[in-house]
Amino acid sequence: MSLNIPSLQDQVSAEEWQLRVDLAALYRLTALYGWSDLVFTHISARVPGPEHHFLINPYGLTFDEITASSLIKVDARCNKLHETAFPVNPAGFTIHSCIHEARPDVRCVMHTHTRAGVGVSAQKSGLLAISQQATLVLGSLAYHDYEGIALRADEQPRLQADLGNRNFMILRNHGLLTVGATVADAFLHMYLLETACQIQLAAQAGGELVHVDPDIQRDTAEVMRVGSSGQGAQIAWPAMLRRLERTDPGYKL
Repeated sequence: MSLNIPSLQDQVSAEEWQLRVDLAALYRLTALYGWSDLVFTHISARVPGPEHHFLINPYGLTFDEITASSLIKVDARCNKLHETAFPVNPAGFTIHSCIHEARPDVRCVMHTHTRAGVGVSAQKSGLLAISQQATLVLGSLAYHDYEGIALRADEQPRLQADLGNRNFMILRNHGLLTVGATVADAFLHMYLLETACQIQLAAQAGGELVHVDPDIQRDTAEVMRVGSSGQGAQIAWPAMLRRLERTDPGYKL
């Protein structure tokens, strides 16, 4: 069944349209990598301009259905700024709006409920320094204790304080969250955090764990810079878009 969502390309700025295309691509990649949870998680992106506006998914669509035009633009009070038949996930708004408010350096916020992410979030010790991926995360990793489904505004200051200036957060008993200056950055951060969690659960099913020397965990920002030839997430993002172009190009509509 077709959703018949009209194109918004000629109704928004070129910069907003590109952001919509990138964010829709990220939703499709989230589905492709198996990180979605039916329709219950969310990714947002700050819209260019001085207003506190951002794009978020139409609640009720699976991530492989989301297109650039179906993304909903909302203001700081979760008022929809254009006509759409779909609602916004209230928990998504609670989490994302406060992070965008507190972090002007962040363009994209990504939140998942994967089995590996929730599994590690339920472990008292949290993420362990037992993999190369974990060493790239731990220097910028925060934790937030579970307070139930995120529907209450009084939780927002604690979310903001717990994240601080870091780029990765484990929501205890809940899942994972990453932020980035671009959509590509948020994706790569989630890829590293999710992979570290998968590796940890796999390793814990075997014998005694070997931990990485703390000295090796230092200067990870420089390691990432050199390892990506100075391109950061852009070393991988164009390849991800080419993959979608071959298999799932409908996100651009």
